[in-house]
Amino acid sequence: MRQPQPIIVYHLFPEILDRLLELLSSLSTEDWEKPTACEGWSVKDVALHLLGDDIGNLSRKRDAYSPAGEPVEGWDDLVDLVNRLNDLWVRATRRISPRLLCDLQAFTGAQMCAYFASLDPYALGGPVSWAGPDPAPVWLDLAREYTERWLHQQQIRDAVGKPGLKEPRFFAPVLDAFVRALPHTYREIDAEDGTLVALTISGEAGGKWFLLRVGDLWNLALDVSRPADAEVVVGQDVAWRLFTKGTSPDEARSVVTITGDRRLGSRVLDMVSIIA
Repeated sequence: MRQPQPIIVYHLFPEILDRLLELLSSLSTEDWEKPTACEGWSVKDVALHLLGDDIGNLSRKRDAYSPAGEPVEGWDDLVDLVNRLNDLWVRATRRISPRLLCDLQAFTGAQMCAYFASLDPYALGGPVSWAGPDPAPVWLDLAREYTERWLHQQQIRDAVGKPGLKEPRFFAPVLDAFVRALPHTYREIDAEDGTLVALTISGEAGGKWFLLRVGDLWNLALDVSRPADAEVVVGQDVAWRLFTKGTSPDEARSVVTITGDRRLGSRVLDMVSIIA
């Protein structure tokens, strides 16, 4: 059984930062106020959130500065805390002008890229919560950070009608990272040893993954020697929205193909590869 390889993305951060700065500098006054897929947030609000991501990461991870915070017990507490902190940051920074926001994003973004490039991707880091509670390799945390920046830039691009970063070199790592949440998504699904689920994300940036039950665990694989018990096929443009709550499972059912054991395959639609 061939397992998925690490997702190495540190070299892509400067490129998507350049694309973001180019995008933001091209926006009109009206563009900054357009609504996005993030409910209640404008284009400017999403850009402020990206700035906050950089500041939070540099302070907390690079500088090891972590003031006492609220206790977190379980997934629901984490989601609630992240949502409240994100909302507080955006509300507090709305007085920043678009021009200054661009300047600050260039400043923090460059430091963020340098910090990410300095890390050992194969070292063990903290957990990536949507992929499970166990410590994860640094490369997975960096892939999560990459998906965060790709996703929010895409939301801005959608809002203002600009082409997205859909070239496979930018988009494929996003989809690959999202799929790493699959074993955690199935953690409560009991099945016989050897049960197999296949997920195909169609499109130039997509691929095919298998989820295999081994003992009492689900394991991700890239190839197997027998037919799957359930097969799921979803287009890449539906997949990224579905796995980030931009499209609901019910909305996606009409455009997702599930063959074999539908109960087993339908669980893929519940996969969420973001925190909030």
